[in-house]
This record gives sequence, structure tokens and C-alpha cells, in this order.
Amino acid sequence: MPHTAEWKVRLHLFEDDDGTTKAHVVLDTGTTALTGNGTAHCHPADTNVPEIGDELAAGRAMNDLAQQLLNIAERDIEGVGAPRPSARQVAGWPI
Repeated sequence: MPHTAEWKVRLHLFEDDDGTTKAHVVLDTGTTALTGNGTAHCHPADTNVPEIGDELAAGRAMNDLAQQLLNIAERDIEGVGAPRPSARQVAGWPI
């Protein structure tokens, strides 16, 4: 059965005066919303390059979101009676 869906993602980045960058990502599936968060800190001895903080914080926020999605998928797989994926599989799909 064919299936098409569109999910929307919004990513917000904030940098504090102390060199801390925070990222907040929201995934809207149309029926639910999930959020992921990430931070990055600039070491005081390093040159403050905002783009690097953005990349790190955004990557960590998306990683947080990805892990939540995988956990939900695993629970849903178990909910339909399928065995829990092995450590070499992600949410029931072979690597």
C-alpha cells in the first residue's frame, strides 16, 4: 500500500553572551509534535565562531530528535507483536 507524508521541521538557534549556543528543533507530523534540544559551548580560550556553535547545537538537537523517533518506532513495532530489533538493526530494518 503506497504511503506519502510530509513532516515539517523547525529549527531555532540562540546564542548567549557567554558563547553558549542552544538549538531547539520541532518535528510536526500533522498528528503529533516532537522536540529535540542541543547545546554547544565555546571554550574561553577558543575564537568564538558562531557557525560552529550553530552546527554543533543543531546536530545535537537533531540527534536528540532522531533518538526519540527510533524509540517510538521500536515501541510501535513491539505494539504490533513484532520482536524487538537486535542491536544490529534500527527499528526493525537491517543495517
